[in-house]
Amino acid sequence: MATVTPATITPSWVMTYDSLTSIVLQYLERSDAAVVNAIPTFITLAEFEIAQEIKTLGQLTVATATMTAGNPILAKPARWRKTVSLTLNNAGQTQPVLLRKLEYLLNYWPNAATNATPQFYADTDYQHWYLAPTPDQNYTFEVLFYERIAPLSSTNQTNWLTQYAPNAMLYGTLLQAMPFLKNDSRAIFQQKYSEAINALKTEDVARVGDRQAVAVDS
Repeated sequence: MATVTPATITPSWVMTYDSLTSIVLQYLERSDAAVVNAIPTFITLAEFEIAQEIKTLGQLTVATATMTAGNPILAKPARWRKTVSLTLNNAGQTQPVLLRKLEYLLNYWPNAATNATPQFYADTDYQHWYLAPTPDQNYTFEVLFYERIAPLSSTNQTNWLTQYAPNAMLYGTLLQAMPFLKNDSRAIFQQKYSEAINALKTEDVARVGDRQAVAVDS
C-alpha cells in the first residue's frame, strides 16, 4: 500500500513573541520603558483570557503516567484545565475510569486503605484527582484533557495561538493594555478581539459536527 506523505508548507509569516511585542508597541505608538516593561504582562493576561473563553482542538492533549498502589491521589498534568476522559490499562485491557463528585467517591469507597481497581475519579482541586477504589496496583493510565497552551516568552517564541490565532493574540494583548494606558480605544480592540474569538469558536463547533457525522456514518 502506498504511503501518502503530506507536503511541508512553510507559512509566509508566523507571529512570534518578539514580533507580537513589536506590533503591539506600534499600535500603541509608545516606546517608553513603563509600557515596554508591561508588555509581557499584557501578553500573559491575554493568554489567560483566551483560555477562559475557548476550548479548541489546539488545547486538547494526551498524557500518560502511572498510578501508585495504595495512593488514591493523582497529580494532574501541568497547565491542566478540564478533563475529557481517563482510562487505565488493566492486564492489557483499556478500562474507562468515570468522573463523579468527590462526595460520591467517599461514600462509595469510605475506607481508602482498602485497595482494588479504580472505577471512578473526582476533581479535588486544580492540582489533583481522587480515585476510588484506591489502586491495588501501579496501573498505567492515559488522560485526555484540555490544557492551557504553553505561555509565550522570550524563550518560547511561538505556540498554538501565535500560529493559528495571531489576530486573537494581537487584539487580546492590546485590549489588556488599555486600562494600563487609560486609553479610550478599548471599544475598537474589543470588537476585533470578539470577532477573532467568535471565529475560533465557530471553527471548533464545525469540528465537533464533523466528528459526530463521522461517528454516525461509521
